[in-house]
Amino acid sequence: MKDSNFLKENNAKFLWHPMGHPGQLRAKTPKIITGASGVRIADIDGHETIDAVGGLWNVNLGYSCEPVKQAIAGQLDALPYYSAFAGTSNNAAIELSWELQEWFGADGLGRAFFTSGGSDSVETALRLSRQYHKVRGEAGRTKFLSLKKGYHGTHTGGASVNGNARFRTAYEPMLPGCFHIPSPYTYRNPFNESDPARLAELCAQALEDEIAFQGPETIAAFIMEPVLGAGGIIPPHESFMPRVREICSKNGILLIADEVITGFGRTGDWSGSRHWGVKPDMMCLAKAITNGYFPFGAVMISEAIAETFEDDTTGTANIGHGYTYSAHPVGAAAAIACLAETKRLNVAENAAARGDQMFAGVLKLKEKHALVGDVRGGHGLMTAVELVGDRASKKPVDKAIAASVAQTAYENGVMVRVSGHNILMSPPLIIGAEDVDRILAGLDAGLAAAG
Repeated sequence: MKDSNFLKENNAKFLWHPMGHPGQLRAKTPKIITGASGVRIADIDGHETIDAVGGLWNVNLGYSCEPVKQAIAGQLDALPYYSAFAGTSNNAAIELSWELQEWFGADGLGRAFFTSGGSDSVETALRLSRQYHKVRGEAGRTKFLSLKKGYHGTHTGGASVNGNARFRTAYEPMLPGCFHIPSPYTYRNPFNESDPARLAELCAQALEDEIAFQGPETIAAFIMEPVLGAGGIIPPHESFMPRVREICSKNGILLIADEVITGFGRTGDWSGSRHWGVKPDMMCLAKAITNGYFPFGAVMISEAIAETFEDDTTGTANIGHGYTYSAHPVGAAAAIACLAETKRLNVAENAAARGDQMFAGVLKLKEKHALVGDVRGGHGLMTAVELVGDRASKKPVDKAIAASVAQTAYENGVMVRVSGHNILMSPPLIIGAEDVDRILAGLDAGLAAAG
């Protein structure tokens, strides 16, 4: 490896980073992370911090999960790659498909289509939903509905159903036929409604209105995150996703649950859909499926959809979609080991307990710091702090202030994520109570310095 002087000198000089301005990153270079262990990461200068970001919502088991590392190494020796296109398969992918139908059987999902990551999983679900309706003889169902503030990746289809202009404007025009309804975001919504249950019903009514306006016979699917993630960690009222399920079923519209973040225990349940008592038609997975150690994802498909495809005799159900790395044997082996360790450690239970601890701690910080306008969480290890310059007007702080909060937290041993004027925290699900307290202390220091 090149020495530290070389790395610092060339940081952001030749590498364009995702989600950043290439020119600005040359002036303010990214932190160079060179090591990690447990729930901690270390930068090139040896400064160690607790990773309150969990990689990018995905390192649920931390950075020292030996079973996953060993599974990857072993599979590289046995079969490092082979295609899973229609003529061939591999043993690891077959075993993983069985494990996943066992895992998500409670969600009514019994088939797996493997991908290279979350954006691929969303793209796959959108495409399969259109094909499903064509197989059933309803070729006019091509439109998609989603939530404002929702995030569904960066491919053209996923970006088109995204509900945040940040991921859309520079790349428009997007896919036609995508429409958005208000999200159940109590702090900011067009209804000026702060009661979560009432807001959930208003958003559900907006969905029904949009369906009636577009015509249900034109709509393929509604896609949503059970808890909105990158849009600011927005948990809906418990009534919202069940109402969405009801509305979709009534109108023949598929419900796609984007669980790239919420799958595998982050909400305190094994899936976000299960957290709300809902069975989706398809579920998008990635991130924690391999603990971030290998790029891999999946779409889980309901038995009803599976039967429609598998019983087709016209050829319409032939799947003309897939990726070079679909069902990659190394990724599948990593996922098998990751699922086993996730179950063994029962990380969902810890996520619920530590999530309650973190949410309670952040609520106390709101009482202490006027900079905090809103806090969101209470459903596993997903917690957001929304920063405002004035609580009465809810005016967001400048980006520089949010960045300074994060920088001071980093100097105090905690890595958090800045998204606009929100501070987001999603640490590994194995984190202990003492480290949650340290995260809160680091955030407290950041807020105090900026306020």
